[in-house]
Amino acid sequence: MSTTKEFLQFALEQLSELDQITYRQMMGEYIVYYQGKIAAYLCDNRFLVKPVEAARAMLPDAPMEPPYPGAKEMLLVEELEDRQALAALFQAMGPQLPAPKPKKPKAPKKKD
Repeated sequence: MSTTKEFLQFALEQLSELDQITYRQMMGEYIVYYQGKIAAYLCDNRFLVKPVEAARAMLPDAPMEPPYPGAKEMLLVEELEDRQALAALFQAMGPQLPAPKPKKPKAPKKKD
């Protein structure tokens, strides 16, 4: 089951108090970026965040679930109604999120 556009819009509304939130669709699911870093996945209408130390501290009872089979487990955010709490979670996570891996330069095309 893919994440619905309605769930995506709801999640983005809940994060609307934050600047620098972007997302990208990947195979019917979504990756949520905060300050240019991967912060969360929206998979099967679940909101999963990276299990950085700040997230673990703020969500001590959150279950760990993989976003898709074979993936590393992430923290399931079950309470999405509180915008301030969600914003505080992302703000605390921000400095601890890993920087994106540098993209490899594309090889120049061969000319005939």
